[in-house]
Amino acid sequence: MPGALEGTTVISLEQAVAAPLATSRLADAGARVIKLERPEGDFARGYDDYVHGLSSYFIWNNRGKQSCTVDLKQPDDLALVESMLATADVFVQNLAPGATDRLGIGSADLRRRFPRLIVCDIGGYAPGTPDHERKAYDLLIQAEAGLAGVTGSATSGPTRVGISISDIATGQGAYAAILEALIMRSRTGDGAHLQLSLFDTLAEYMNVPYLARHYGGKEPRRLGLAHPSIAPYGLFQVSDGEILIAVQNEREWVVFCDSVLRRPSVATDPRFERNVLRIKKPRAA
Repeated sequence: MPGALEGTTVISLEQAVAAPLATSRLADAGARVIKLERPEGDFARGYDDYVHGLSSYFIWNNRGKQSCTVDLKQPDDLALVESMLATADVFVQNLAPGATDRLGIGSADLRRRFPRLIVCDIGGYAPGTPDHERKAYDLLIQAEAGLAGVTGSATSGPTRVGISISDIATGQGAYAAILEALIMRSRTGDGAHLQLSLFDTLAEYMNVPYLARHYGGKEPRRLGLAHPSIAPYGLFQVSDGEILIAVQNEREWVVFCDSVLRRPSVATDPRFERNVLRIKKPRAA
């Protein structure tokens, strides 16, 4: 839907990955996104130099935006940003906890001054929790939320997912929440105060391992390419090498037995006819 957000103005006081990813999606949808950067620039500009001397992270998450350099400790620069916010639709920020409050542009204050403004705060840990003031990095969140504990093989030890999944998931969540808030504002005329955290986002992703342990008594294990509750699913050794198999439902299981194994009777074998039975059998890790 090209141009779905045309006429929408987004001001973003952002850095790193989570907030820039959210606002890049808004820009893709046609919003005018003004990225506020400190004089030295978003530190993601220096993550690497893979794209013609520029950072791959920065190129990925900042396409289609306008950039404005501001020093918010300077009264004139702060006044400029406040004038932008007075006519903006959305304000996104992921500075350290309390930073915008100290500058006089905290979310509660902005909502009071600009009732139609949608304010989105992105942090590492949710407000009101013991860790709220802590800095958060993707690796720490993957470990603390338990994702690293269920990633990898039985012999590898806890493993980091190979991308910044905490930041990416939170950015996508923020994008969805902002769209919901824009829809609601079109009905009520009121803005909103959105709060997202990397930890809560990834903890939500960990619900299946949690429920399996809490209700099923199944301690989550590291299974490599296998799946804790679907079978056959993973990497299997065959006579001439390896094969990756992912069977998601009973219809696929019947087809797999008939067309791949060429043993249709296996599909109706009482030991294997349902997935809940198949996951109790030894399988590749």
